[in-house]
Amino acid sequence: MNQLSGIDYVIFIIYFLIVAGYGIWVYRRDRLASKDTQDFFLAKGSLTWWAIGASLIASNISAEQFIGMSGEGYFVGIAIAAYEWVAAIALIIMAVWFMPIYLKNKIYTMPQFLKTRYNESVALIMAVFWLFLYVFVNLTSILYLGAIAINGMLGGEYLHVIMICLALFALIITLGGMEVIGYTDVIQVGVLIIGGLATTYLALTIVSERFGLGSDAIAGFNVLMKDAPEHFHMILDKPTAESSPLEVQRYLIVPGIAMYFAGQWIVNLNYWGCNQYITQRALGADLNTARTGILFAGLLKLLMPVIVMLPGIAAFVLYKNGHLPQLEGGSKDGAYSAILGFLPNGLKGLSIAALTAAIVASLAGKANSISTIFTLDIYKKYFNTGADEGKLVWVGRLTVIFAMVIAMFFTWGDILGIGGEGGFTFIQKYTGFISPGVFAMFILGMFWKRTTATAAMAGIITGFVLSVFFNNYAPAVMGNENILFTAFLNADGNYEIPFLICMGWSFVFTMIVMIGLSMFGPKENPKAFVLEKGMFSVPPATMVLIVITVMIIAALYIKFW
Repeated sequence: MNQLSGIDYVIFIIYFLIVAGYGIWVYRRDRLASKDTQDFFLAKGSLTWWAIGASLIASNISAEQFIGMSGEGYFVGIAIAAYEWVAAIALIIMAVWFMPIYLKNKIYTMPQFLKTRYNESVALIMAVFWLFLYVFVNLTSILYLGAIAINGMLGGEYLHVIMICLALFALIITLGGMEVIGYTDVIQVGVLIIGGLATTYLALTIVSERFGLGSDAIAGFNVLMKDAPEHFHMILDKPTAESSPLEVQRYLIVPGIAMYFAGQWIVNLNYWGCNQYITQRALGADLNTARTGILFAGLLKLLMPVIVMLPGIAAFVLYKNGHLPQLEGGSKDGAYSAILGFLPNGLKGLSIAALTAAIVASLAGKANSISTIFTLDIYKKYFNTGADEGKLVWVGRLTVIFAMVIAMFFTWGDILGIGGEGGFTFIQKYTGFISPGVFAMFILGMFWKRTTATAAMAGIITGFVLSVFFNNYAPAVMGNENILFTAFLNADGNYEIPFLICMGWSFVFTMIVMIGLSMFGPKENPKAFVLEKGMFSVPPATMVLIVITVMIIAALYIKFW
């Protein structure tokens, strides 16, 4: 049944016209079609700190969070917020220590970093890795989860039409280049936050009303904490023999305090600091602008669990008390859509606009990164070294279209099984196969001058092989309990190690292999970066932003430990 009214469609159309119209205005104002590759792919020098920060959040928050993280909020609770709050710390690390190295060495793509620090072979292998990851994991999951969510509001009969519309909307923005993406993302993140907060407020109000406490969002939040106290612990206890299967399944997703010594940091530092999709927004700016934008994104990150996670917990409490029968036997990924069904006319349209903003901004950002890597790191180097700037821009645009078509093909019938895996888990798990090796290669390449190209190549292979081993074979080979890990019986009846623990050990052993191999090389690799005294110092205003962010995170953990 279609849950949208005429006013919902009007609000959504206004949103579409504002974003598309503003994007066209930015495009015509700067005549991006006549500019070079740095303008098209990086918006070099034209994005302000607030545009960089907004674009980082708009590109990051997508169906993965709205649908996937809301679903994990429904299933696990507030512990899933670790992905957002640790990300704020990762953004501080990126701003203070990573960006000076990138900007000083004029790094514009992540494969270029690897070529500059290591060699051409390492750069090419990782360029291909990233292209496959961005197309077959990120683009597909964003498109599929987004279409599923919006389709639920429209009666469940328009899945493929919605996929096409989302892809086309993203193409309109992406083909204008990074400057259009960056400035339209300011609108997108505004719609995302306003619509998301409105949805959360109404969700809490609905809980309050269903429990006879009137229309009071604060009372609704207190009901959640009282009725589902197990959903308000950041650190989950390690399961014992007496633990229920449900407690085990939750721990497999967020394995308590152990994940803070393992994969949680690798996930976030790799995503925010070594990821073309993210770093690209800041690589065209000066250091102060880039840092301020990144730290602004970190502050916005603290707000995201309120928008994407609390509606999931509200859905759990409503379902538990018989107010959401449509979730019976359904996927946790249906939690957010179920909450949207409660919203009044008009607000549904705003919430759908917020969800669409998140999906389209992420699709556009990811497509632009795919285009950048293919055009600058593969096409220009291996297919047409003499291509002029205009041709490279057009190759970039054609790559965007081709990537979106491939994503459409694989999401059309959910060939990759995204729906069965659970959206958030699908992305985190499969990204995690390469994260340990990639992060080890970057962190050693930045800060240890002895790291060699041979070690980097070994790191790529070792990280991937160990990730596959720990995720799929370690319990059978090493037993279910040992000094490294504890495997638990999952919902399929197989023993499984929490994938964040798998990622942590894969990273540790990859670092050992890389360090060991590098010891056979020169004491200082000739391609090592020069780290000058003072390049990591920050001005007082920047330090204030950092302190505020850290204090808020500390308060949140103290409250919900």
